[in-house]
Amino acid sequence: MNSRAKQLEAFDRLLTIMDELRAQCPWDKKQTLASLRHLTIEETYELGDAILDNDLDEVKKELGDLLLHIVFYAKIGSETEDFDIADVAHEICEKLINRHPHIYGDITVADEEEVKQNWEAIKLKEGKKSVLEGVPKSLPALVKASRIQDKVAGVGFDWEKPEQVWEKVQEELTELQEAVNMGKKDAIEGELGDVIFSMVNYARFLNINPEDALERTNKKFISRFQYLESKTIAKGKRLDQMTLDEMNVYWEEAKQL
Repeated sequence: MNSRAKQLEAFDRLLTIMDELRAQCPWDKKQTLASLRHLTIEETYELGDAILDNDLDEVKKELGDLLLHIVFYAKIGSETEDFDIADVAHEICEKLINRHPHIYGDITVADEEEVKQNWEAIKLKEGKKSVLEGVPKSLPALVKASRIQDKVAGVGFDWEKPEQVWEKVQEELTELQEAVNMGKKDAIEGELGDVIFSMVNYARFLNINPEDALERTNKKFISRFQYLESKTIAKGKRLDQMTLDEMNVYWEEAKQL
């Protein structure tokens, strides 16, 4: 591993390159905070994919891409004299110190849960009107549900045992089936949302990240379906020419891989 001096040297190198690109590259010169936004979101998802695949070399590369974006935003901020990379770093340093009084103050905590509760209480003291203010509006719904539940649990609004949450899931499933029986689309959509929200909550009690769990299932399904496609092509057929029973033979084979 690199020494602290080498790490700082590498970061200084990145800052220098960013200065040069901003001054000389036509594409980099045109970028704004708004124009970089969608690219940053894309890079974040690519990092997430690399983490799920446990591809550490790719994680390293994607972290570099995200670090570039942070430096890029800070460079633009320095040009308008609103903030620079030092301001960004000091801002997060101060936040971490203020929100970890059990490390930098005289507060004692027993476990991780107390740390989370203190975190939310401190944020309210900082002027936040709601513990849910920190949940970005543009988050995907599944991730947003998870963050909402984490936030309210941090101030004690939570179930006591996983069994209670599972009972809630079953209750919501029953209500969903009743809505399906009535055939009212709005009611079905609402109840389905309640089921998913409850399942996200249950996942939290099982210490499972629901987004990661669902993405792993997505990847598994893609892999199995592509196996089915390849076997179909090898037989000189098309999927739309096969019966479901024929396709299921290959699907079961894929499950054994």
